[in-house]
Amino acid sequence: MNTGKTIFSQVIDFLPMHEFRKCVQRYEGNHKVKSFSCFDQFLCMAFAQLTYRESLRDIEACLRSMQEKLYHMGIRGKVSRSTLADANENRSWRMYADFAQVLIHRARALYSNDAFCIDLDQTVYALDSTTIDLCLSLFPWAKFRKYKGAIKLHTLMDLRGSIPSFIKITDGKVHDINILDDLIPEPGSFYVMDRGYLDFARLYNLTLCLAFFVIRSKTNLKFHRIYFHPIDKSLGLICDQTIVLSNADSAKDYPEKLRRVGYYDTENQKKLIFLSNNFTLPAMTIALIYKSRWQIELFFKWMKQHLRIKAFYGTSENSVKTQIWIAISIYVLVAIIKKRLNLDMSLYTILQILSVTLFEKVPILQVLTNSDCKNEPYVPYKQLLLFNL
Repeated sequence: MNTGKTIFSQVIDFLPMHEFRKCVQRYEGNHKVKSFSCFDQFLCMAFAQLTYRESLRDIEACLRSMQEKLYHMGIRGKVSRSTLADANENRSWRMYADFAQVLIHRARALYSNDAFCIDLDQTVYALDSTTIDLCLSLFPWAKFRKYKGAIKLHTLMDLRGSIPSFIKITDGKVHDINILDDLIPEPGSFYVMDRGYLDFARLYNLTLCLAFFVIRSKTNLKFHRIYFHPIDKSLGLICDQTIVLSNADSAKDYPEKLRRVGYYDTENQKKLIFLSNNFTLPAMTIALIYKSRWQIELFFKWMKQHLRIKAFYGTSENSVKTQIWIAISIYVLVAIIKKRLNLDMSLYTILQILSVTLFEKVPILQVLTNSDCKNEPYVPYKQLLLFNL
């Protein structure tokens, strides 16, 4: 590798530039742009995410202090906070969303053969959302409550590799159930959801598409038990039943049989009831599939703690979505780098090393493999880390 390149340039080399140009052309991102291109904008925002810059003024000050190195980093236009603010305000966020999907597609291919916590050949997806609170007076478009603004990050994550496969950003008032209408079910795959997504008409649509689901049941569910399957109570199982819904409206929405699995979580001393349309897997496997859903919660925590998606550089909807989609691109890019370089350190450690070495002119593999802390990932608040092998 060329040791004359900065670490930042070597990181950017992992980006598929042809695909980026196609995304920009699709939305005419560089139309009437003379000096500060969409790629310059992406690089500045990527630098802000990798180094966790606090504001546009912070980005401007840091990059201008390294003026002689900007050309070698790929930044051709003059960096100023007003130019960057205008770009975030006016250039469509959709081109960065499309480019993030390109990176996601490549990352999923790299992680497709990774080991999963459960011995399953099918793909397992977790569907959930996280809320990012905003000030309603500054972000009036982000409707949530009467005196509070927020946006929701709806995410469908492939649990084999913890790579998001579908992301939709909405205002806080959009209910989680509505996102099921935007999904294209993949036959044979499992969709794991919390009880906030319990809507039998939409779940029946998954069944008609030959997809499986595992979802938490509500306590007031009305049903008739048809059959009781034998269970091993030493594993924590409470019941394994075949049921039909007895409520008239629910039975109309989901006219077929369901599987009801009960499990007692000894760690949290909590009884959990799951519903599924899969009748072939062992009951304990159904419980373990739902337990694996916790990876998406770790993904949300990781994004909020280590990338800049809770405080924003602009207040418009376009600016906010641009910043979030570029943050997602950086998350996926670091995951790609981890797999391509065959690194055994966590994403957090990689991100921290990159944040202090971006302007160094040494091979990126040398920087990431000669670190003494590569086997000692930082664990804040005793939480687990994604990609920590």
